[in-house]
Amino acid sequence: MNIDAILLMRTEFLLVFQIIFLIIYDLFASKSGRKGLDVVACSLFIISTVIGFFPATTGSAFGGMFVADAMNGVFKSVLNIGVILVFLQSKTWLNNEYTEHKKAEVYILIISTLLGMDLMISSGHFLMFYIGLELASLPLAGLIAYNKYSSESVEAGAKFILMAAFSSGMLLFGISLLYGSTGEAGLYFDTMRNVIAPRSLQLLGMVFFLSGLAFKISLVPFHLWTADVYQGAPTNITAFLSVVSKGAAVFALMVVLYKVFANLFDYWEYIIYGLVVVTITVGNLFAMRQHNMKRFLAFSSISQAGYIMLGMLAGTPAGMSSVVYYILVYTVSNVGIFAVVSILENKSGKHDIGDYSGLYKTNPKLSVAMMLFLFSLAGIPPFAGFFSKFFIFMAAAQMSYYVLVFVALVNTVISLYYYLLVVKAMFITPNDEPIAYVKTDFSSKLGLAICLSGTLLLGIVSYFYSYIQQFAYGLF
Repeated sequence: MNIDAILLMRTEFLLVFQIIFLIIYDLFASKSGRKGLDVVACSLFIISTVIGFFPATTGSAFGGMFVADAMNGVFKSVLNIGVILVFLQSKTWLNNEYTEHKKAEVYILIISTLLGMDLMISSGHFLMFYIGLELASLPLAGLIAYNKYSSESVEAGAKFILMAAFSSGMLLFGISLLYGSTGEAGLYFDTMRNVIAPRSLQLLGMVFFLSGLAFKISLVPFHLWTADVYQGAPTNITAFLSVVSKGAAVFALMVVLYKVFANLFDYWEYIIYGLVVVTITVGNLFAMRQHNMKRFLAFSSISQAGYIMLGMLAGTPAGMSSVVYYILVYTVSNVGIFAVVSILENKSGKHDIGDYSGLYKTNPKLSVAMMLFLFSLAGIPPFAGFFSKFFIFMAAAQMSYYVLVFVALVNTVISLYYYLLVVKAMFITPNDEPIAYVKTDFSSKLGLAICLSGTLLLGIVSYFYSYIQQFAYGLF
């Protein structure tokens, strides 16, 4: 491996360095030194994220199996921002009596998962894609089942690993069908694109591949594991699942569809069209029926995945820009909500929507923050969520998906209803015994401040969307 390949993979090498450093630090640090592990892990990751924003060379490595371009770099930085926010909100949870002695494992597993996602995003070969996918999935199972003293967490981990194995099997079967019908092209994206045609075997392979990734994104009807896993997993890991993991899978799917299956667009267009309609609708309808806050957010995230897929369907630079921008906005808004849920859960142990009744009286700042994040997810102006939905709808409308945009708009009104149910509970519903005042630690305050700043500024300051858009044109 030469220096050019190392520079192309600088993000991945920085993550590997952090994993090794944290392992060594955890092994040899004194008891007092381990107390500063949170600061060390966050500081290293922030430095790595800042480096990721510097201009980088583009090209390929390992014979084209790894491909680096400007848009990949931007999206990796978006994922890094999500991980930083998860790190900040995890400090209180990791410093309790059950996890304090093994908190290094959480940071190592999260970074390992992110490493797999980065490899998946930059893959130019199906073997590299699958290696990245598995590297992202296996540590996630350990994170979900991390709280071994909770039967719900262990059960969620078992469900996730079973569903991950099943979805990986479907995806691998699809890849094997594609390889069997295009053997002369190998498994390289660029060469396969030239020989992919609407033949029965290749269409079947594409359907299995799509189905395998649909499990990872929680698209209906491949979503049934989501609510149970989100409920059972530690809240901070649920936040990671809902934004970073889902965002990486969507971006990877978008790249593969337009790089490998571009010749089959007339076929997978209808598949994605149907998935978008049922995912947004089912996610919204089931969210209205939930009482547990984490299950509520699980179905909300399913619905949000449908909106993201709508932008992906446009297949234009504007569509790709809107997808990346939407994921960035969704990251700050959703992680912000999970931060509030985590703070309240760690102190009170309550996580039902009914428990939030009268919250404004005892915790006004947390209530206002939660309200703003919910308004952003609902798409209410002038919050960033409104602009992210606007750009998604605009990109889809430019490609004449008017019916699909109308369905999404109707569902936006439905989503506003159930998001307002939480706001109503906090500010209007009376409660003689609301959750007592919760003192928020500095790390969580910092994470909430970043999320609030993003929710308020990402839409109003147009630079962010313009910055993303300038990199999208190189892929089309």
